Amino acid sequence: MPPLSPSATSSKPLDEKITINVGVVDLGQIDLLVQEGFYANRTDLIRTAIRNQLSTHAEVVRQVVARKMLVLGIQHFSADDLRAVQAAGQTLQIRVLGLATIAPDVSPELALATIDSLTVMGALHASAAVKAALAHRLR
Repeated sequence: MPPLSPSATSSKPLDEKITINVGVVDLGQIDLLVQEGFYANRTDLIRTAIRNQLSTHAEVVRQVVARKMLVLGIQHFSADDLRAVQAAGQTLQIRVLGLATIAPDVSPELALATIDSLTVMGALHASAAVKAALAHRLR
């Protein structure tokens, strides 16, 4: 059975919230740049800084994605996808850099029967029950 392909992404990418601690001097400089109009707000500056660093390291990311056979982007697994894997007598080794989603109608039993391992660098969206069932298979 061929590997499942990533689902199409919506026009607006999904955002994940992160929390960072910033020293007061750095924060003051950020606020100064925002006040002077270089950035719309703190978040704009931080996102720009992250994008600049990712751009700087883009080749390394590309090489690692290829070497580790990661799906780059969003990969969605529906109950039908997993039932097809199960019917074929196969299991999945899921490797995603971005977002992996497991549909809400996927039972913990179906996930355990079809997902051998799960590596997600980014975010995993699944029910709490499925996440708990797969916890020992997360790498």
